[in-house]
Amino acid sequence: MNRRAFLLTAAAAGALAADTRPKMGVAVTSYLSFARPKDNLAFLEHVHALGGAGIQMPLTSTDPAYVRKFRSRAEELGMYFEAIGRLPSNGDTAGFEHAIVAAREAGARAFRVNCLPGRRYENFSTLADWRSAVTGAHRTIDAALPIVERHKMPLAVENHKDWTVDELVALMKQKAGPWLGVCLDTGNNIALLDDPMATVEALAPYAFCTHVKDMAVAPYPDGFLLSGLPLGDGMLDMRRIVNTVHAARPETRFSLEMITRDPLKVPCLTDEYWATFPDRNGIYLARTLRMVEAGRKRAPLPVVSGLAREVQLQVEEENVVRSLAYAHAHLDL
Repeated sequence: MNRRAFLLTAAAAGALAADTRPKMGVAVTSYLSFARPKDNLAFLEHVHALGGAGIQMPLTSTDPAYVRKFRSRAEELGMYFEAIGRLPSNGDTAGFEHAIVAAREAGARAFRVNCLPGRRYENFSTLADWRSAVTGAHRTIDAALPIVERHKMPLAVENHKDWTVDELVALMKQKAGPWLGVCLDTGNNIALLDDPMATVEALAPYAFCTHVKDMAVAPYPDGFLLSGLPLGDGMLDMRRIVNTVHAARPETRFSLEMITRDPLKVPCLTDEYWATFPDRNGIYLARTLRMVEAGRKRAPLPVVSGLAREVQLQVEEENVVRSLAYAHAHLDL
């Protein structure tokens, strides 16, 4: 870390440490592109140094001694932990149960999963393929539910550029309960042409955990570009989002997911994009394109792929630090 990044980190940590209100944590996916933390304890200490309240991350070891050490340190620091994992695959409920038990022993408040691979509009070219994947997702959730109920571990399904908000709400109405809810991502469903605030309002009652991000959009010939920005730099009403989640579920923690990367292409003006959206219509597209048009007034979306690795690491860290500082100053987190 260079001197500028260190000073930003120190300033944010000092400001946050002086406040006793609940603070924002950090999902490890905030370091998805470049730093890629590989150890729970090291990441816990790093986020604590930034003034964060907890971490969301896969368990990097299920060795009982390591798990006990990690939990003890998290409790000593007063930090929360939310696990990231996978649903049972190919009938492997034993492996899933092992992960749930380890997460519980580590003190996890929730176990975040996603149901479907990748981005819906990239991974599925036919409606039949999509529907087959949905059937499989329901089957894996049904296999997971008795296990999380037995071990009293809340299972949080993320809206991961797969389910439209209506589809995920329908899933929750069918299956949700004390041990099944969502990991509410505040930006992902823009890629599916859902209104971001309507997504938050619909999913907040089911939110066991969160991925809090700010977003910006810009046009490109086949649709629009979608980019995550430091909190406060994008187009989302972060105060309204936080208040909505807090009102619906006061116990839910807010975990930053600030992914530093080049803008994602959302090809919503191509025929291929629409193959798995039989219930979408022009209203969704028109509303989203109006939002994209408004985005023209903003600064160009950041591109980081051409930067030197040291600079990429610095930008990634600064984006996290700036977001935590904004959450403290403007969101009471």
